[in-house]
Order: sequence, then structure tokens, then C-alpha cells
Amino acid sequence: MAPRLAIFAYGSLLFRPGFAYSERVRASLPGYARSFSQASPDHRGTPAQPGRVVTLVPHADAVTVGAVYFVTEPAQALLLELDQRERAGYERVNVDVLVPPARIRAVTWLAPPGNAYDAGQLSPVSLAAHIRQSTGPSGRNDDYVFRLESALAELGATDPLVSELCRLLRS
Repeated sequence: MAPRLAIFAYGSLLFRPGFAYSERVRASLPGYARSFSQASPDHRGTPAQPGRVVTLVPHADAVTVGAVYFVTEPAQALLLELDQRERAGYERVNVDVLVPPARIRAVTWLAPPGNAYDAGQLSPVSLAAHIRQSTGPSGRNDDYVFRLESALAELGATDPLVSELCRLLRS
């Protein structure tokens, strides 16, 4: 069997990976929670009106459910493409994710606090209002949230923040 690279998806990679993979499995990352604190000037918004997308923030009691995509090595060209896709404040990092019964090393992209596109926290009501108004080259920002909710449902998972935002966006 050829060596494989594991890529952990928790945001748009869940519903739009944009690359070929040999296998996709549910995975979880303990100690992190989704946060819509990342501005999106290039996908779900514009430089003048950045949308909001998720990053992961450390949270001791949280577990982020997502998926791991396995791709055949060497995957350097793919990693460079994903670095470009996730360029607005994200950094490529290695994380240990749970793919029961094992813990495996995977690569993902996180936007650290204080990065150039860190937009800070908003209340769910203010966040929904902002998302409702934002559109970019990858589409409407509210569609991002709805697609994320659907992708999580396909994995048999929910995220309280995503669910609350969807409820507010639908009202």
C-alpha cells in the first residue's frame, strides 16, 4: 500500500474538498471548537465586505467533528494548492485526530488569533446579520453556513454554533 497523507477537514473542505482522495472517514479533534472569527475577503466575501468563515480555537472541553481525507503520497502539489486556498490568515499545522479506534496525525489549516484576518467574536445575532450581507467569489456566506450544517449532518454530527447560526439565518 502506498503511503497516505491524512487531511482533517472541519469547514469548507467538508463540503467542497476540491481534490481527489482515496478514502473519507469521520474524525474528531479534541480540545478545539469552531469559531466564525475569521474574515473571508477572498471566498465568502470581498476585501470591502469580508464574509465570515470558521477556524478552530483551543477550548479544553470541546471536540470538533469533521472528516479525514486520505490522499496518496507524495502530496506536495496538493498541499501547496491548499495553502493557496487557505491563504487568508490560515497556517498549515499537524494535529492528532481521533479516527476510532486510533489516533492519527493529520494536516489541517488553522487561523491563529491575531492573524491579519482575525475579525474577533460577534454575538450569534450580529454574526448572522453580517453573514446574511456577505457574498464573494465562492458564493453567498449564508450558503457556506448551510452547507457546513448539511456536511456535519451527513457525518451524524452537529455543532451548536453552526446550528444556532442556521436557525438565525432561516428566521
